[in-house]
Amino acid sequence: MNFVKAIVAAGLVAASTSAFAADITGAGATFPFPIYSKWADAYKKETGNGLNYQSIGSGGGIKQIQAKTVTFGATDAPLKAEQLEKDGLVQWPMVMGGIVPVVNLEGVKPGEMVLDGETLANIYLGKITKWDDAAIKRLNPNVKLPSDAIAVVRRSDGSGTTFNFTYYLSEVSADWKSKVGSNTAVEWPVGVGAKGNEGVSGNISQTKNSIGYVEYAYAKQNKLTYTKMINKAGKTVEPTVEAFQAAAANADWAKAPGYYVILANQPGDKSWPMTAATFILMHKEPTDKAASAEAIKFFKWSFEKGGKMAEELDYIPMPDSVVKLIEKTWSSDIKS
Repeated sequence: MNFVKAIVAAGLVAASTSAFAADITGAGATFPFPIYSKWADAYKKETGNGLNYQSIGSGGGIKQIQAKTVTFGATDAPLKAEQLEKDGLVQWPMVMGGIVPVVNLEGVKPGEMVLDGETLANIYLGKITKWDDAAIKRLNPNVKLPSDAIAVVRRSDGSGTTFNFTYYLSEVSADWKSKVGSNTAVEWPVGVGAKGNEGVSGNISQTKNSIGYVEYAYAKQNKLTYTKMINKAGKTVEPTVEAFQAAAANADWAKAPGYYVILANQPGDKSWPMTAATFILMHKEPTDKAASAEAIKFFKWSFEKGGKMAEELDYIPMPDSVVKLIEKTWSSDIKS
């Protein structure tokens, strides 16, 4: 039983069938699913209250909260202030993490290979099609690269991980920006689609000579071979909490309307180039006020007690100063 399934069996499914004050339902991003699952399990043990979260991708989460079929939606692609206003929604960042390229190459261990943004963009544009391409060899002179074709894997669903990944590729490749651009779903030039971070992880595990992109917790838990990256400062960096924190350190949350901040391609010698926040969406005037109040209790508990659990899965907790801002947002903007 893999890590994510085990957690669902232990926590979320049990939580969804238990009796508690108000049914907290959420749906959306697969990026934070491992940490939301861990928090839900611990919260249920402590309070007896459960949470039913469907890991269906950011696009699905946005649709479900707009349709008022869940207490909260979750997305890694933040909505702009005007969209929030139009839909009567409040948005805030819950936790941060890193997106990593993952490969399945015989004899190559995690962190042995290095890629830069332009090479990654050219692989996903279909310009680089073989593992022993000169661009990859130049970055990896000491890695034994096969002459096999690259099996490109990408998301098939509306995905905030895709939004952040393609945002980064648009930052580092003018060609990508003009031909494909950035969104939760794009017209992919090449590749096989898989659903969710779970699907991409599974596909990479089973496909030789493949490359994909996943949230780091999935790479770690599924023992996938992640690559290092060359960042904006031209430095080679590993995906670590320190590297994610370095990228997140530049974020000015206080001045961003609706907390709209993208953490891709941040400056700094130690910054991981594909760092991202994941966001919660709730209605300003919820239909079910009891469920809404219960959800806020869960999020407050997660901020107060979930930091260590987040770090254990290589996510970055939100800084205390930002949590204080978010708590003010709750009391001023959500009627529950």
